[in-house]
Amino acid sequence: MAVPETNGARPKTGIKVIIVGAGFGGLTAAIECVRQGHSPVIYESFPSLKILGDIISFGPNAGRIFARWENGDIARAMRKISIDLQAYGFNIHKWDTGEVVINQKSPPRDETAPVFNGHRGELHEIVFNYAKKLGVEIVLDSRVDNYWETEDAAGISLGDGTRVEGDVVVGSDGVRSKARTLVLGYEDKPKSSGYAVWRSWFSNEDMLADPETRQFCENGDTFNGWIAGPDVHFLFSTLKGGSDCCWVLTHKDEHDIDESWSFPGKLSEVKEVLRDWDPLCTKIISKTPEEKLVDWKLVYRDPLPTWVSGYGSAPGHGRICLLGDSAHPFLPTSAQGATQALEDGVTLAVVLRKAGKSNIKGGLRAYQDIRYERVRKVQKTGETTRDMWHNTDWEKVKKDPQSIAFPREDWIFSHDAEKHVEEVGDEIIAKTSTSVEQQA
Repeated sequence: MAVPETNGARPKTGIKVIIVGAGFGGLTAAIECVRQGHSPVIYESFPSLKILGDIISFGPNAGRIFARWENGDIARAMRKISIDLQAYGFNIHKWDTGEVVINQKSPPRDETAPVFNGHRGELHEIVFNYAKKLGVEIVLDSRVDNYWETEDAAGISLGDGTRVEGDVVVGSDGVRSKARTLVLGYEDKPKSSGYAVWRSWFSNEDMLADPETRQFCENGDTFNGWIAGPDVHFLFSTLKGGSDCCWVLTHKDEHDIDESWSFPGKLSEVKEVLRDWDPLCTKIISKTPEEKLVDWKLVYRDPLPTWVSGYGSAPGHGRICLLGDSAHPFLPTSAQGATQALEDGVTLAVVLRKAGKSNIKGGLRAYQDIRYERVRKVQKTGETTRDMWHNTDWEKVKKDPQSIAFPREDWIFSHDAEKHVEEVGDEIIAKTSTSVEQQA
């Protein structure tokens, strides 16, 4: 089934969608709701938009979504500030010797399904401003204290006592989601994955001043990875023609994460982990301003039994759902966390249009049924890639260097979320609607 390549002009559905959280998932859900004829409003606890964070990746299955917005203008704006590896590719080094084991070439560029790797805050600003341009109401500085629903409506209660009512509530409020507790009927506490990531983003002045590191900033964008250290891997990029530098180092970590999982990092600890590594890694690390270093604990959650209230054994009335990290946090080695949140948003908006205002419950159940197994399979790729890069069989790599390349799996990248839900949505809504009737 063909998918409209522009913003679309669907008839109004009369469905008011309350979205909690203005991250990439929440913004995409809102933009897609506008395209499908709904009326979204976003509530976000941050008082203002800030350009925060470091590197974020969007695969071609996300690029396909961005490319349909504003006749491709949004994707073109994102391209301007994203890494360009068409010439350089991805150099994978042996962790101790620094030997380049393989140069993984970048796939040919496809403007209908572009790939973006760039600064999280800068890319987010483009999407945020596009949502506002479309007329999405974004209410900042609004802390959500509670979620509620009845047979006929759903809503939120804000910190100032305001009660907001709509037809659907989407919990896109991240790994600390309050909506998750309501949907599940119990508190699902995060666990340590056993790993953490030191991460940083900084400008290139000190890199340029050192003859050994200058090479990464003088010749355009670069991407290098050192893998298979003792349960560690190190990825380093330069972007914007070499003017910005970014690195992430995944390592074992067993710290308690009950209270927080983001801490200021210490360069001395990073250098200790890299003590026996290729000296170039420590050279790169030493150029990092310590105030730019973050130690990020990787959160793990068991797959949730449901993302929708009132579905399966979950309590509720079937009008509240989870989206993105609220439902399924990803490890960074999947490079798919944000992309899967985008696929969620597209799918949700289409099934709500297909189900209609009178069948919100059937629509939300169909959203879960369409997305659930695909998300679980993609989640697993984060673990398999991490394990491949931490427990490398170097004898195998000598015979087949391609075995250590970053996986680019067609079943993930070729997926068109909007086309898929247009094709299967009606049939699955019919099934979930029957389950709603039987439960009534």
